Amino acid sequence: MTTISADWLKDETLQTLLAALSEGGEEARVVGGAVRNTLMERPVTDIDIAVTTLPEETVRRVEAIGLKAVPTGIEHGTITVVADGRPYEVTTLRRDIETDGRHAVVTFGRDWQADAERRDFTINALYVDAAGEVLDLVGGIADIQRGILRFIGDAEQRIVEDRLRILRFFRFFAWYGQGRPDAEGLRAATRLKDGLTKLSAERVWNELRKLLSAPDPSRALLWMRQTGALTIVLPESERWGIDHIHALVETGRARGWQPDPLLRLMAIVPPDPARLAELAKRLKLANHERDRLAGFAAEAAPDPDESDRAQKARLYFGDRQAIEDVTRLELAKAQGKIGEDAAALERVARLAARLDTAETFVPPVFPIGGDDLKARGFAPGPELGREIERLKRIWAEGGFQLSAQDLLAASGKGA
Repeated sequence: MTTISADWLKDETLQTLLAALSEGGEEARVVGGAVRNTLMERPVTDIDIAVTTLPEETVRRVEAIGLKAVPTGIEHGTITVVADGRPYEVTTLRRDIETDGRHAVVTFGRDWQADAERRDFTINALYVDAAGEVLDLVGGIADIQRGILRFIGDAEQRIVEDRLRILRFFRFFAWYGQGRPDAEGLRAATRLKDGLTKLSAERVWNELRKLLSAPDPSRALLWMRQTGALTIVLPESERWGIDHIHALVETGRARGWQPDPLLRLMAIVPPDPARLAELAKRLKLANHERDRLAGFAAEAAPDPDESDRAQKARLYFGDRQAIEDVTRLELAKAQGKIGEDAAALERVARLAARLDTAETFVPPVFPIGGDDLKARGFAPGPELGREIERLKRIWAEGGFQLSAQDLLAASGKGA
């Protein structure tokens, strides 16, 4: 028997909730990621609960102990319980009796084996009761110990039930898998990859974002390319490739960069403004994601020999985020060539200096304003705006050293 002891499981509110849902011969267990991550000694964020109570009874019991019950997916047996500002998803044991490849018609039950077998991967079908005893009905613990990500039962059938599971297969492999992905899962993903075209853009990008946020997604991306799944969801990567992603991951790890899914996306797509605009539209990226991609596509590659003064002027007038992004990407590419290119080490050093400047530069305050120029005869309007911009250029190109008096003297009109 496997047992776990974790602070989250000892939480008084969770214990009260599990006790209420287990009264009168019913059963309640925490299921999925919280159990998996605890066994893998990884952080736990979300806590999901599986119960034998029917949804209406779940609501009644939750409200009886003074907690809020929100029927977020009651037709599928899911109630979101909110306690101390924290959500717990509570779902009645069920079996999927009909599916269109994304949405299922379900029937509720009390069979833990049936509930486990309708889930996606063995490592996600682990349950733990209030005392910490783990219920493993599909071999999930053994797969965790071996670093294997495996579909429950027939991989092809699991994907037919929900085609999103192809992307989840690669996403969970990126986070939890070791070595080579499960062969049956790879074959099923290859055969059924065309089903990815029927997924909503939001779901595709959500899975890609999570995959690209993994500590090292390079192996998962390689297998996605091998199966053809990557070309379907990210056709921009087909001719551009994923060759630089591993160097980006390793450079980021060595330099303490946090995993950045947008930066990693930039590493595997061409810096083509039109194509990236279409990508952002197709995947329905958030505005800030779309704008960051556009900035990357428009930004020229960094010059390792650029002077500090010239770079600071560019940072002052340009897109700072884009400059940082392209510099990090070029630095990672150069880092990946060390050992095969004699000039790579020197290029890395110069690019690292350029990146340090981009990250630490604090733009100084322009020492004059519109009123100063009005006093010298400039009328409010476009002429004044153009003069301010011209003087800012002079100031930046001079290393931000000119004083207000110097700039006023350089203005186009006298006092």
